[in-house]
Amino acid sequence: MINEKIPVCPYCKGEMKKWKVPVASTWGNEFFYVCFNEDCPYFREGWQYMWDTQKTYASYRCKFDPDSGKYMPLPAWSEDALKENIMD
Repeated sequence: MINEKIPVCPYCKGEMKKWKVPVASTWGNEFFYVCFNEDCPYFREGWQYMWDTQKTYASYRCKFDPDSGKYMPLPAWSEDALKENIMD
């Protein structure tokens, strides 16, 4: 990663991790940056928000799209979901 700036999560200020987009997805990106901080308020508070508004036991993690420069939600169905695609 030459001169690649790692973004920080706007909710917890933690460094985001490079995350490989699954092959079967419809996203055109090779990777996103995702906040995997278990104490991030965006992730923690998402469980209750999703239950209250969607009656779904799920949350979301903050993802950063390096192509668009935008932060967006990435659905998560458990604390361990998505971690298998972290690129180190």
